[in-house]
Amino acid sequence: MTLLDRITTALPRGTAFVAAGTAVLGAANYVHLAAAGHSLAVDDMASFSVLWTVVASVGLGLFFPVEQEITRVVAARVVSGDGARPVLRRGAALAFGLLAAVLLPLALFGRQLADLFFNGDTGLVVALGGAFAALACAHVTRGILAGLGRFEAYGTQLGLDGLLRIGMSLGLAVAGVESSFVFAMVMTAAPLISVLATLRPVFRGARGGSTAHWGELIEHLGLLVGSTLLAQLLVNIAVISTKVLSTNDDALVAALLSALVLARVPLFAFGAFQASLLAGLSTAQAEGNTLGYRRMLLRAATVTTGLGAVCGLFAVALGPALLPAVFGAPDVLGAADFAWLSLGTTLYMLAMVLGQALLTSGGARQQLLAWIVGTTVLIAVTLSPLELRTRVEIAYAVGSLAVVTSMTLALRARVSYRSVYS
Repeated sequence: MTLLDRITTALPRGTAFVAAGTAVLGAANYVHLAAAGHSLAVDDMASFSVLWTVVASVGLGLFFPVEQEITRVVAARVVSGDGARPVLRRGAALAFGLLAAVLLPLALFGRQLADLFFNGDTGLVVALGGAFAALACAHVTRGILAGLGRFEAYGTQLGLDGLLRIGMSLGLAVAGVESSFVFAMVMTAAPLISVLATLRPVFRGARGGSTAHWGELIEHLGLLVGSTLLAQLLVNIAVISTKVLSTNDDALVAALLSALVLARVPLFAFGAFQASLLAGLSTAQAEGNTLGYRRMLLRAATVTTGLGAVCGLFAVALGPALLPAVFGAPDVLGAADFAWLSLGTTLYMLAMVLGQALLTSGGARQQLLAWIVGTTVLIAVTLSPLELRTRVEIAYAVGSLAVVTSMTLALRARVSYRSVYS
């Protein structure tokens, strides 16, 4: 058996389909940022960097938990032979309720937010709202597709989203567009079009079914939203905290975003099996397959750690040269910066795997507590007297380590409890 065969069999069913789509979407993020970096002025790129970071943190923090809960509930229904259409309706209502809650403060405090984060550009506040709306639609449909095991359609949505971002970004760059608002609107248009293109398998698969009670979806949603928001805060906060703590250093803000995205290459690959991992763990849990559950978790953790280590070595070796050449970012970061960012990324991915295990085994509260611990550590390091660039990078790594440690202890406690009382 080749190494590729071993990796393929180690991952949950459907990973290959999602991997292809995720690879395209991951590449699209780089093309989007590179096109913007070469087209926009430094101050406009700094504003765009903050918007991109907020979408990746707050947007995913709010709507990815909805996808996870829909996936978990639908996967359990598939095992019991029940239909998914009621879950689609409830999930959509839940997502759009969260969307309304986040759009309201954008409407009320748009000017203040523009002054604080976007150098007074209120158009970027509008683009932010559009990106949130697109994420709400995308994650509801992806949750249904993942729960049903329709990973080909799931991967198609991801891939089409990526291809559209690549085409739009390159088109804007070639056309000489210098508007950060126009580049930001790509994050609205591309995912919405990809959702529309994959609606048919969503509705075809979500047929009939018994009534979906709100408790099925929101039993752990508050805990999960809290966990995901803190997780996204931890992985993205370096750019925002640098902007807030050093409002005049636009070069460092722009460079940090590009460096974070480059150091987080394995995160895009990790996303290829995150959805199928959750569906696989949920199915094993519903079937009572304890041995299969543990094997899947161990293999996922092993592959994740190896992926982070290999990609981290490349980031440290090539990152400093790639920033100005590929992204047009200011040349202000070195190998040590990429070492801290890569270490943080590897630990962060491992925390995400352990979080899936806690979620599917009924440990949502322990998962949230772990992210609270990690965020507390991150804030403490960020506010330390170290040099700004150094402390935000170390905070990312140390905060992620605190989460991994807390989750490992929580999982061991749950295993010990079950072995005594089962």
